Amino acid sequence: QVQLVESGGGLVQAGDSLTLSCVASGRTFSTYAMGWFRQAPGKEREFVAAISRSGRTTNYADTVKGRFTISRDNARNTVYLQMNSLKPEDTAVYYCAAFRTIMVPTTPDEYAYWGQGTQVTVSS
Repeated sequence: QVQLVESGGGLVQAGDSLTLSCVASGRTFSTYAMGWFRQAPGKEREFVAAISRSGRTTNYADTVKGRFTISRDNARNTVYLQMNSLKPEDTAVYYCAAFRTIMVPTTPDEYAYWGQGTQVTVSS
């Protein structure tokens, strides 16, 4: 069992930057691939970024590629999402997710554990 707690969301203006953090409980964090997803009102949850257990492999949605960076610190049980050049369409609740796998999953169904989410609002 893994518990995930996100933080770092807030209200920013278009073009600003924001960094989200997700802290995981337990001593096996380095065995989990980690992902970030987001869900806007009235829309389905969508993939944003994912990172392998070691941090050497990452995947990004085309909509955020070049603007967002996912990273992890296994010593701190934490995964980060650095978001630059934010746009109003990035407004959503952002969730981190975990699954014990050597792969780097990009769909919600592949993840077993989820945080409660953190709201990101980008004004124009």
